[in-house]
Amino acid sequence: MISTPAFAGKRFAVLGLARSGLTAVESLLAGGAQVTAWDNREEPRRALEGRVDLADPLGIDLAGFAGVVVSPGVPLNTHPIAAHAAAAGVPVIGDIELFAQARPHLPAHRVVGITGTNGKSTTTALVHHLLQSAALPVRMGGNIGLPILGQNPLSPGGVYVLELSSYQIDLTHSLECEVAALLNLTPDHLDRYDGFEGYCASKARLFAMQRPDQVCVFGTGEPETTAIAERERARRPEGKVLSLDGADLAALQPGWPSLQGPHNLQNAAVAVAIAEALGLTRTQWGPALATFRGLPHRMERVAEANGVLFVNDSKATNPASTAPALAAFPPAPERRIHWILGGLPKGDDLDECAPSFGNVARAYVIGEAGPRFAELLAPHMPVVRSEMLCEAVREAIAVARPGDVVLLSPACASFDQFRDYEARGDSFRQIVQALLEEEPATGGGGPC
Repeated sequence: MISTPAFAGKRFAVLGLARSGLTAVESLLAGGAQVTAWDNREEPRRALEGRVDLADPLGIDLAGFAGVVVSPGVPLNTHPIAAHAAAAGVPVIGDIELFAQARPHLPAHRVVGITGTNGKSTTTALVHHLLQSAALPVRMGGNIGLPILGQNPLSPGGVYVLELSSYQIDLTHSLECEVAALLNLTPDHLDRYDGFEGYCASKARLFAMQRPDQVCVFGTGEPETTAIAERERARRPEGKVLSLDGADLAALQPGWPSLQGPHNLQNAAVAVAIAEALGLTRTQWGPALATFRGLPHRMERVAEANGVLFVNDSKATNPASTAPALAAFPPAPERRIHWILGGLPKGDDLDECAPSFGNVARAYVIGEAGPRFAELLAPHMPVVRSEMLCEAVREAIAVARPGDVVLLSPACASFDQFRDYEARGDSFRQIVQALLEEEPATGGGGPC
């Protein structure tokens, strides 16, 4: 795991003992820190008995502590730990800040930080893939995969690629990324911030932590991202700020099966710029784009049968996330998307998806949002009120023709019918496989 002797003799409190919290405890203990830890659940507390002081940081005097480590899920704008720590003059931090403090004691390396409202997981995984394909030592972590502190340090010359949410950036104060990237900004998590402006300011902190001689990369599109790029351009030497839309790569995109659609063109452009900033050449990153397999539940190609492609985009839990998926499959020459959507809605409209309604051959609405979405979509396309995911897939298979796409991109949270978006995507994958294996003569029944 990653730790540092800089922790030795210092006192830290850790609030929340899920995966990242437990990893932070182990890293701190390995570095010689004295740790006070707490979780409302008894099981993780019991696992640490005898190794840490078990006490709720809210109930102790924090004076003299070096930091209070919390999960990114702790809302700093409402949780009392923020005020309690501030009264003692103690910073509230996360595991990414602990990683930043450990960096001086790691073998020579570089760090890439990637943030944005949409696309950051795909871009992070893609950068990891490009570097790995070029035989560079590389680790991926942050908001994706395993906690970075729980992974083994890289050999000299390695690169740590971190996906960073706004929540993680809020808990980080000293991470100087050799390359940092912002893909886009749309309103999100506004319950945690003072409006959209506060959310954007949180993302901008990733670049404020960099030195002026370090590289930053921006997607293009909305004015908020452009404004941050211009601020950074004003304080950095020429060539250290890159803004990209991917137009120069568009001719190559048909050769990238898992990176279709305009959103993935920009994701790829940002990933390529990061790779080149780290020294990769076109002969290295070019072939690797074609072999990238994508991430589960993010435009995941789960099957192709009888000329029909089945795509799992269950991670699209709001209309802004679904819009790029609809744009990825234009008519050829007729409408070809069989769009499965619905669940627990986050709003009352599908306005952000409207520019691509002309790509949809038929919509299949499910879940709590089904009736409202049916009303919204009926003037624009045929709508089937499927209610359940299995019925939606069955009905789409029955009418889809060669060249069509059966797309699960719900534009909703999953919690009305599924544990989370991953369970919803897994269910879609299993249903597709089961229905495709059915004999045509079996008729009804089957997995539905």
